[in-house]
Amino acid sequence: MTRPTLEAGMTRRDVLKVAGLTGLGAAFYASGVERFLPRALTAKASDQVPFYGTYQAGIMTPAQNHVQLVAFDVKTDRRDELIDLLKRWTRACARLSAGLSLGETDSAYIPPDDTGEAEGLSASHLTFTFGCGISLFEGDRFGIGHKRPALLRDLPTFDLDQLDEKWSGGDLIVQICADDQQVVFHALRNLTRIGRGVVKIRWTQAGFQRSKVADATGGTPRNLFGFKDGTGNPDVTKAATRENTLFYQWRDGSPWLTNGTFLVVRRIQMHLEVWDRTILKEQERTFGRERASGAPLGSKDEFAFVTPTKRIARGEAELPADSHTAVAHGEGKVQLLRRSYSYQDGVDETTGALDAGLLFLSYQRSPEQFITIQERLATSDRMNEYITHRGSALFACFGGIQKGGYIGDALFA
Repeated sequence: MTRPTLEAGMTRRDVLKVAGLTGLGAAFYASGVERFLPRALTAKASDQVPFYGTYQAGIMTPAQNHVQLVAFDVKTDRRDELIDLLKRWTRACARLSAGLSLGETDSAYIPPDDTGEAEGLSASHLTFTFGCGISLFEGDRFGIGHKRPALLRDLPTFDLDQLDEKWSGGDLIVQICADDQQVVFHALRNLTRIGRGVVKIRWTQAGFQRSKVADATGGTPRNLFGFKDGTGNPDVTKAATRENTLFYQWRDGSPWLTNGTFLVVRRIQMHLEVWDRTILKEQERTFGRERASGAPLGSKDEFAFVTPTKRIARGEAELPADSHTAVAHGEGKVQLLRRSYSYQDGVDETTGALDAGLLFLSYQRSPEQFITIQERLATSDRMNEYITHRGSALFACFGGIQKGGYIGDALFA
């Protein structure tokens, strides 16, 4: 077991608490007997994703099992109140990411500092990713109007979009991810509680993917159409790829956003009943991949280079030029980092069918990367017969938070 280390805002008691140890337990910790403690009393360092760093967590972090997106509108017009909230959120997120509760209040006569539903649970790779929308800069409420990046503007309405305003907009966004749904909810609940009176929830969307327990191989997740989704992501382990494709650079025009990125959120309803009545061969030609292996049609390897063609030769599985894979890939010059999840939200009141689909999340250095690809898809993707875009939002995600700093501090400097 890795010994916990002191982080900003943590006390020695906090560190012992991470190990599930106080009082006499500290003596066991010093003697090495902690190896034999029940897992429920410990928090593995391997279950934690550092909150502080060059980039925000939750972008390049391997996708966790659950996601909760929460968009907030800021109710106050006071700059100092907003900054104070961001500082309080920073302290809370740093503690929660380390598997700690939010306080030590034990009095029976005042509300506790922490709501308690994550007591005894590990950090479960909990991450927070914060950003801001164009509306935060409007009216110059907080003296930051002149700092709005030129690239942060409303996304265009694409062909076939049927957008609902309730899934769009927001002054602030936080993407909360973890491998345990209760840990995610605990984080959502407490950020909302801390923000009461300063911000209010505009919308929230929850998503899931196959769990790591169910797929120990760590293969590419499948979407609700049964196909692998995310195969073509760029290799962000390479510094050049991170700089050119993913993260905003100081020379792009808004230095405060350096090492930040743009987040696109699209709520895509998938018409499962129609898809389920489609033969497998047509499903594969629509998606452009074999369902079983995930390989592009005409190839055997899931990660084979995509080579679009305009014909289906002699009935063989050759990649159609209007398949989703071929259109999205294009010439391969434009890339973005997809971090999508599935969603299920009850029943569609109009059709009586399941309201389910894809929470498409992509991170990119410039929104133009997404716009370029989506314009192609909206025009000629044969997948459009089976999907409808219901929500659309764009946010500028801050650069990494440094110890001693706070969420978005460069914007308010």
